Amino acid sequence: MLFNSYVFPVFLVIVFVLYVHLRHRPQNLLLVVASYVFYGWWDWRFLSLLAISTIVDFTCARRIQASTDPRRRRVFLLLSLGTNLGILGFFKYFDFFADSLVDVFAVLGFGLDAPTLAIILPVGISFYTFQTMAYTIDVYRGKETATNDFLSFAVYVSFFPQLVAGPIERSTHLLPQIQSKRTITRSMINSGLQLVLLGYFKKIFIADGVAPYVNTCFAHPERFDGLYLLMGVYLFAIQIYGDFSGYTDIARGVARLLGIDLRLNFQQPYVAANITEFWRRWHMSLSSWLRDYLYIPLGGNRLGPRRTYVNLLTTMLLGGLWHGAGWNFVVWGALHGSYLAVHKFMVGDRKVGLTPAPRTPAQAWRWLVGAAVTFHLVCLAWVFFRATDIVTAWAYLEGIASLDSRNIMEILPVVVFYGGFTWLIDWSSWRFDSEVPFLARWNFVTRGLVYASMIILISFMGATVAQPFIYFQF
Repeated sequence: MLFNSYVFPVFLVIVFVLYVHLRHRPQNLLLVVASYVFYGWWDWRFLSLLAISTIVDFTCARRIQASTDPRRRRVFLLLSLGTNLGILGFFKYFDFFADSLVDVFAVLGFGLDAPTLAIILPVGISFYTFQTMAYTIDVYRGKETATNDFLSFAVYVSFFPQLVAGPIERSTHLLPQIQSKRTITRSMINSGLQLVLLGYFKKIFIADGVAPYVNTCFAHPERFDGLYLLMGVYLFAIQIYGDFSGYTDIARGVARLLGIDLRLNFQQPYVAANITEFWRRWHMSLSSWLRDYLYIPLGGNRLGPRRTYVNLLTTMLLGGLWHGAGWNFVVWGALHGSYLAVHKFMVGDRKVGLTPAPRTPAQAWRWLVGAAVTFHLVCLAWVFFRATDIVTAWAYLEGIASLDSRNIMEILPVVVFYGGFTWLIDWSSWRFDSEVPFLARWNFVTRGLVYASMIILISFMGATVAQPFIYFQF
């Protein structure tokens, strides 16, 4: 079920009305049923995968918790990881590796028939498998106590607002909220509705508004001049941010209506003054997951500079492959891994924090230079992320390199228009350190005018056909 479909508001109203009239445990049962309906609306056959992950990880975590034998604990950990990675690997990567193997043998002069199965990728499989694996690993490490409440754990795995595109929650944050009695306050409803409205504005008005231009540029890069293609990359940067952060805002808003707080997943990433800061602002739940369950176990920065650079590159290569089964995603991950390694070399052991909004001209100038360089490095990598394959990505970059500007005015106003809205939202949130740029100090009339303006723009200038969220494919 899509957040931006006509059926979802009806679904949400029904769930909310039932939810507020139930006690705690029946609420959790309702959330499981609603989550399975939400996920099964797309394809009910894949509900079995969700159930398998839930049962296996619940059981393995309890066995790990109950045992003092290191070997037995390791066996159950490996069973959990093997089940989740096996499901993820089969559905997401079987065809990719099969085709790649055929290509390698073709280069060597051997002909093989690709054992391609045309496997359908279950929506959100990368998100909920990472979430359940984190739980089992944390229990194994002693950072989490295995729950005996299967119903609560089932809600943790399948909670519908964040099931298919995150944020990737940790059990230490989400599970206690599920296990405890929840109180829904007026402020939670107000802030939840604000997040939902902001999310729909980002998705329907901004992301879906620029989608036709992006699709045309990347489908036929040979038809456009260099600067036109460059503007197309800027528009994709706007699109993917509006699309994914819009989903997260809706997810967090809906969860808040149910009395549950989901973690922040985006914090104005395009204001980042360096690439390390970018990854602390972009898809924050995945960034922290890769850090805690991949980068640090590989050795992190504890084994010397050279090993640190290798670990950064390895982590981002696998992060790229997590996003998609294609060599273009591997290149995207390699670029970001290289960026991070170079930046680590430059800053050494100095800690990198989040840049505050500049207060003086000198601060503004330093930030502007760093943010501009970082944004263009990110945009270079976005070409490989968005292109259907490496060949298309190289053709796109070759087109940009021509720097021809004959048709620039056909697309520049679009970039300024949608970029302006994106910057206005982010600057307001960044400047006032607020998750929603509608300040509480504003009076009711002013806020009401802003809300009404957003609804009008969504209704009359937003996309007329519901577009799937980009990260559903991951």
